[in-house]
Amino acid sequence: MSLYRDEGVVLRTQKLGEADRIVTILARRTGKIRAVAKGVRRTTSRFGARLEPFTHVDLQLHTGRTLDVVTQAETIRPYGEALAADYPRYTAGTAMLETADRLTHGEKEPALRQFLLLVGGLRTLADRGHEARLVLDAYFLRSLAVAGYAPALEACAKCQAPAIRAFAIVAGGVVCGACKPAGAAVPAGETIGLMTALLRGDWATADASEQRHRSECSGLVAAYLQWHLEHGIRSLRHVEREPV
Repeated sequence: MSLYRDEGVVLRTQKLGEADRIVTILARRTGKIRAVAKGVRRTTSRFGARLEPFTHVDLQLHTGRTLDVVTQAETIRPYGEALAADYPRYTAGTAMLETADRLTHGEKEPALRQFLLLVGGLRTLADRGHEARLVLDAYFLRSLAVAGYAPALEACAKCQAPAIRAFAIVAGGVVCGACKPAGAAVPAGETIGLMTALLRGDWATADASEQRHRSECSGLVAAYLQWHLEHGIRSLRHVEREPV
């Protein structure tokens, strides 16, 4: 039996048999892991509550033929407890977990930067220092950048001209008038400035932004993310119904 340890964030769970669960975890060293947690649905389980989505855990696992098996789990920080009572933050966190799952394609392929982004995003949500949707949009932009899909925001994505006229998802970001395709969005300059601030971690600028620019930014970021993933993020439907 090959044992190993790692720390990770629980992304999702699914039932297996009468008492077990399959747990999907984004781990610091190992990357994405799908493992069986035996007996965790029983009320007598020693670590069932430690393997719920949002939980940052220290794990011991042993390698199985198809799925690894969790043998120990210790909570590092239960982000779910801080988010559960706050609908905007809970739904934003759920969208983060789903995005992390989608952007880390292969199992056991190291994804340290995605792991650190996810932990940082959940911590920022739980600490309540910034509006939930700003935190979510910052996470989307940075995780896309780590995956190699950072949008062009300072010069035309096609010709590198500095004169920006529109935002075209299929072109990869902002475009000039000559390169603007039909149907491209024409956001306010402040909206592009907000996207740049979120990508850079300039929270002073992001926190000072107006609500109309935040809403426009969120729409563009969500569309850009889902175009690159080629599928919708289901949890975004709940985030987008969040009242302003």
